[in-house]
Amino acid sequence: MSKINKRLERLAESGSCSCESASEYSDELRELADRNLSLEKSEARSKVFKALADPIRLRILGLLSSREMCVCEVMVALDLTQPTASHHLRILENVALVKDRKEGKWVFYSISKPDLFDGMRKLEIL
Repeated sequence: MSKINKRLERLAESGSCSCESASEYSDELRELADRNLSLEKSEARSKVFKALADPIRLRILGLLSSREMCVCEVMVALDLTQPTASHHLRILENVALVKDRKEGKWVFYSISKPDLFDGMRKLEIL
C-alpha cells in the first residue's frame, strides 16, 4: 500500500471524513479533481498564466486595451525592437488574448476578449 493510501486509510479510520474505504475515497477524490478542472484544461490555462507572467506582455495588453495598434506603434510605445515586439505579440496571440488584423503590409493587434480585460482591470491585474 502506498504512503498516500495509508494516509487515506488512517483518515477514514479516524472518522474525519465520510468514506467507507480508502480506495473508494481515492477514486472519488480523483473524479472530483477531474470534474473541477481536468489536466488538459489546467495545462491550457497555465499557458495563459505564463503569457501573463511577463511585464512587457502586461504592458502590451495595457496598450491594446486602449485601442488597436500595429506592431510599430507597440515598438515605439515600449521601446522594443521589431523581433521582440512580434515575439511577445505572438505569445499573446497563441493563447487567444490578442487577435490580429492584416491591412496591406500592416498587422494590427487588438484585445480578443474585451470583457475579460474589463474584469482584469477591476481586479487591478492590468
